[in-house]
Amino acid sequence: MEAKVQDDLPEGDWAYEPKWDGFRAVAWSGEVRLDSRNHRPLLRYFPELEAPLRALPAGTVVDGEVVVVRGDRLDFDALQNRLHPAATRVARLAAETPATLVAFDLLADRAEDLRAEPFDERRRRLAVLIAGLPAPWTLTPSTTDRAEAGRWFHEFEAAGCDGIVAKRRSGPYEEGKRAMVKVKHRRTVDCVVGGYRELDDGSGLGSILLGLYDEAGRLHFIGHCSGFPEKDRAALLERFAGLRSADSFGAEGEVRRPGAESRWSAGKDLSWTPVRPKVVAEVSYDQLTGGRFRHATRFDRWRPDKDPAACTMDQLERPSGPGFSAMVAS
Repeated sequence: MEAKVQDDLPEGDWAYEPKWDGFRAVAWSGEVRLDSRNHRPLLRYFPELEAPLRALPAGTVVDGEVVVVRGDRLDFDALQNRLHPAATRVARLAAETPATLVAFDLLADRAEDLRAEPFDERRRRLAVLIAGLPAPWTLTPSTTDRAEAGRWFHEFEAAGCDGIVAKRRSGPYEEGKRAMVKVKHRRTVDCVVGGYRELDDGSGLGSILLGLYDEAGRLHFIGHCSGFPEKDRAALLERFAGLRSADSFGAEGEVRRPGAESRWSAGKDLSWTPVRPKVVAEVSYDQLTGGRFRHATRFDRWRPDKDPAACTMDQLERPSGPGFSAMVAS
C-alpha cells in the first residue's frame, strides 16, 4: 500500500505514524524473506536480520522499514552503503552498522490473512506480535491525535522522521493503491546553476545542476532540478548554452562535483556541461543527506534579483531535537 502526498494532515478517522527515513520492506516468515516494495530481495545485504526474521511465527507477514541508527539518529547514507555486492564487505558492514526493523503493519498473522481487516485491528495485533519479538524489531509509534502527530512532525525530524503518514483506521490494506496520505518536510533555498544536462535527443534542457558556496567561496554541487515545462526546454537550453564555461564547481577533491560514477548510476550517461555561475534558481527540497539534496528538487522560480555569491551553505536548515530512542518510545 502506498501514499499520496498532501500539504496537511487529514482530519477525522485517521491514525498517524512517523514516515521513516529508510528502505520500505516486507518481512516474510517460513521461507524467511525480506523484500523491497519493488519485490527485490534485501536479506543478502542485511544478514544480521535473518535471526529476527526467523523469530516471526510461521505464516506471518509484516510491512515495515529497514533503518540504520547511528548516534541515536537515522543514517540513510550508512543504510545505502549496505547495498554492496561483495560478501566480505556485507559481513563487515553488518557488524559495523547493523540494521533495525521498524514494523508498521501486519498483513498476515500465523497464516491468517489480515489485509481485509481494518487498520485498528491490524495495529492491535501487530503490537501484540512485536512485544514478543527480540531486538532489533521495533514497533512504530502511532496516534489518533492529529495535534500529537503535528508535534512529531516538527520535533522528530532530526531523529529521522521525514514526515507523517496517515492511515484510515477503518480501512483495509490495499496493495498497489495510494490509500494512505503522507505529509513531508519541504524547504526552499536559492542555488547557483553550475551546469546542465540536455535531453537524450538534444532537443532541450534536461536538468540543471545546482550549487552552493562554502565559507571559502568554493561552489559545491548539491543536487539537480529537472521539472521544467516541455514548451520551455528548448529556450532554456539556448539560454544556458550561451553561458558555457570551462568549469564552474571547485577542484576535484576540494568540493563535491557532479557526474561521478557509482554503483547507483547503473551505467547512465552522467555527462554535463558547466556554465558560468550567473543564474540563481529558487528550489524546494524535502531531505538532505550528507549535505546534498536526497531527491530531485522542485523548481519554484528564477531569481535575477539574487547575487549568486549570496547562495551559501548556511541557507540549509539542520533540524535539532530528540533522537530515535525518544521517537520510538512515544
